[in-house]
Amino acid sequence: MHAFLSSVIPVALAEIGDKTQLLTLFLATRFARKYAIITGMLCATLLNHIVSAWFGVEVARFFTPQLMGWVVGFSFLVVGLWLLKPDKDDGVDARFMRYGPFVATAVLFFLAEVGDKTQIATILLAAQYRDLYSVVLGSTVGLLLANVPVIFFGNWLMQRLPLNRIRIGACFLFCLLGIITLVQTWLN
Repeated sequence: MHAFLSSVIPVALAEIGDKTQLLTLFLATRFARKYAIITGMLCATLLNHIVSAWFGVEVARFFTPQLMGWVVGFSFLVVGLWLLKPDKDDGVDARFMRYGPFVATAVLFFLAEVGDKTQIATILLAAQYRDLYSVVLGSTVGLLLANVPVIFFGNWLMQRLPLNRIRIGACFLFCLLGIITLVQTWLN
């Protein structure tokens, strides 16, 4: 349960103002079938996060727990600082739009998640907890918590949420996770 909860909150916060959230807003304005967007997002996220978490767990097997603690701790600090840099909307590849909301969302969301902050966070969380299922479930729930409301209330939310404060809060949370990991590693 600890790995699940430790995955939900950081990923949800990291996702706010992220390029995939901007993509979600774009898709919600283009397609009326909101549940097809959610389903496409869920499928893309599960696939991306399963691969990411598997990679994190596998990488952790090759290192001693001590070395992995240092790597993960410093990586959390890097991701935390990375969160301070707002994402830009890179534009949408329109060729997928003709396939409808599910396919367009699944393909575009999967591509947008590759190399994204939440993907890196999922890898790090899986490496730290070595619990593929809890991390995948937690990171997916976190991503959906941040994006599903945008599908239904996107414009209203984006105008009212203090994105800079949320980004700073997410930075603080990731840096705190990094510091805790480094302290635990040092004490062990």
